[in-house]
Amino acid sequence: MREKLFIGPKARRLRLARGWKLEPCAARLGLSVSYLSQIEANQRPVTARVLLDMMRVFEVDASTLDAADDTRLIADLREAIADQLDQGQAPGLGELKQAVANTPNLARSYLALHHAYRRLDERLKATEEAVSLDETVAASALLPYEEVRDFFHYKNNYIHSLDVAAEALSEGLGMAQGASAGTALERYLGDRLGITVTWSTESGLLRRFDKASGTLTLGAADAAATRSFQMAYQIVAEALSETVEVELRAAGFRSESAAKVCRTALFNYAAGALLLPYERFRAAARAARHDVEHLGLTFQTSLEQVCHRLSTLQRPGARGVPFYFVRVDQAGNITKRHSATRLQFARFGGTCPLWNVHDAFTRPDKLLVQLAQMPDGARYVCIASGVVKRSGSYLQPDRRYALGLGCEVQYADDLIYAEGLDLNGPPTPIGVSCRICERNDCPQRAFPPVDRQFDVLENERRIVPFSLRSDHAELSKL
Repeated sequence: MREKLFIGPKARRLRLARGWKLEPCAARLGLSVSYLSQIEANQRPVTARVLLDMMRVFEVDASTLDAADDTRLIADLREAIADQLDQGQAPGLGELKQAVANTPNLARSYLALHHAYRRLDERLKATEEAVSLDETVAASALLPYEEVRDFFHYKNNYIHSLDVAAEALSEGLGMAQGASAGTALERYLGDRLGITVTWSTESGLLRRFDKASGTLTLGAADAAATRSFQMAYQIVAEALSETVEVELRAAGFRSESAAKVCRTALFNYAAGALLLPYERFRAAARAARHDVEHLGLTFQTSLEQVCHRLSTLQRPGARGVPFYFVRVDQAGNITKRHSATRLQFARFGGTCPLWNVHDAFTRPDKLLVQLAQMPDGARYVCIASGVVKRSGSYLQPDRRYALGLGCEVQYADDLIYAEGLDLNGPPTPIGVSCRICERNDCPQRAFPPVDRQFDVLENERRIVPFSLRSDHAELSKL
């Protein structure tokens, strides 16, 4: 069973932008006036036929009518408001929906202002720290990464021009005919690009390219899948550089640093698309019911590469199962995050401790499966796995991460990890983060949500040493 699609505000904006009244527009779509009115009021979902008719009549693609962007914008607005709310009541879901549906540009402008506020606040704090330590601090070092994450976030983690170009390029590599991925990539580099591949035991080295000598040096300690990815990166850097530059110019980043970060991210994206070409990978994923270990063996790629690629299968007209993907380090920092689902990740602060991705560090040899439920009632099948990347030296520490992948339970039939899982059983209640989670009874709550009033328990001691006030209206649930 697939999720019902409500696109009322988008359909109404498209109609009004063309100056069409309700009756003639309904006639063009082959609908009754009452039916179209109900669609625009979000009282009825659109069927596949109606969606196709709207794409034809309004002359737009499916992404224009996708409701996922609204969900992301609502989630971002809610967290931004909670981030700076000192007192008073935050707007509820109804108000946020109206703001996004009726004034989306105003909503995005508010987010832009909030991001500017965050940058200024972080710069001020870093400057104060630099003065107190009498040393220079790069105040905005992390800010370009946030800008790039927003770029991919609102692109739905899918870059069409690069994906299509990388898919076409993969046809000439010979990997589809069963050749070793590493051998095919190295042969292409040598025969087609005149690049020689060498190996180095230098600590921490993944890839180094010497343009003058045409030599690509890879880390000898890395797994074969990692070396293949680095070779794929060099191939797309040579073959698809102009496509990447077009995307960068269209993005209009505010700083050169953000553009440089995004350039690398786009080449990484293209490398993944080269190793896991869209249609072949999507078909294999469905056939294997998204068994990530099986897909890794089939395409000779790592678990992380497979999970990341599954979260990008959002090509209009040929979408895969919408997944979220996250990579977390042992300190709880999210180092990668992508979501094609309603589940959005915290931009500030930690993640929910009840989420199984944190348990994965203690079980790096096992895939963990969890039935989880967010405060909005949406249930997810969550898969988590610990990953250890060897350093290649006794004196150098290994790198350890936890990977999280998941989708909503409505896609459970497409997921091998739902086998034996009681989808109607009690789920683990999780949230985005304590700072914006509205749950009243979570024993793992670290601190009160920033938009809720609370009382300290002076004459009573419980696991959580405060109680959220019941007279404060809860935030409407996303």
